[in-house]
Amino acid sequence: MRRFTGSMVALITPFHEDGSVNFEKLTELVEWHVAMKSDGIVVLGTTAESPSLNAKEKEEIVKKVIEAADGRVPIIVGSGSNNTMQAKEDSLKYESLGADGLLVITPYYNKTNQPGMVKHFTAIADVVSTPVILYNVPGRTGCSLSVEAVEILSKHKNIVGIKEASGDIGFVSCISKFINSHFSVYSGNDDMIVPILSLGGAGVISVLANILPLETHQIVTSFLEGNLEFSRKMQLKYMDLIQALFIETNPIPIKEAMNHHGMDVGGYRLPLCSMEKDSREKLQKIMNILDLEKEVS
Repeated sequence: MRRFTGSMVALITPFHEDGSVNFEKLTELVEWHVAMKSDGIVVLGTTAESPSLNAKEKEEIVKKVIEAADGRVPIIVGSGSNNTMQAKEDSLKYESLGADGLLVITPYYNKTNQPGMVKHFTAIADVVSTPVILYNVPGRTGCSLSVEAVEILSKHKNIVGIKEASGDIGFVSCISKFINSHFSVYSGNDDMIVPILSLGGAGVISVLANILPLETHQIVTSFLEGNLEFSRKMQLKYMDLIQALFIETNPIPIKEAMNHHGMDVGGYRLPLCSMEKDSREKLQKIMNILDLEKEVS
């Protein structure tokens, strides 16, 4: 099974003014991320506004990103659902389209117990041959995998890791005991890249990388190559920006930042909408301090 490492961008979905998906811009973003050394691209995740995309749009996005990447970086596709049967169908579909990995979120809303969690992920992983990454983000879903459930699932032949976005470093410490050559832990929070790497993590699935792909790549690779001090300094340098990117619901701030950066990725689909004035001013002030207000060349 493929082992993913490094900085994998949780890619936004660019829109035209009329709200339709901007596939030309999507291709440009893929090319830019390849050039800027992103180690992987994650599509149809939280940052992609996936709940606001219909099935046809999702399929076309996956096709376009895989085509544009052309094998140069792995493409991981969010195929999770709170409906296990739907997650199985989507996982098989994206596998058939050429996804290198599948990101599967915990079942939200109709929250299950821990045996149900294990059965849910096992049912999905059993029907595919593509590597599956668990996605634990209780702040979004209202539920969390337990340490015991992660231990069981980490032994499944098709489950190769977990995107851990609980913000609970104690929980990360506990599940890091299960890291081996087959199972990896990835930071799902940009403010915890270095702490999770220090526990044996293999990388990050990053919102920050949408605007600073090379720098996010350097935070991870420098740590993995033994240059811990450089990695630590990079993490701290961008902490104010990282926090500002979550001052409102993701992906509102990151899209605002990208547009301020001259990347022209468009707006949002309801219920998401533009940032409030105070939040926008705070974000732009931090970007200006970091000299990120200039257009991308």
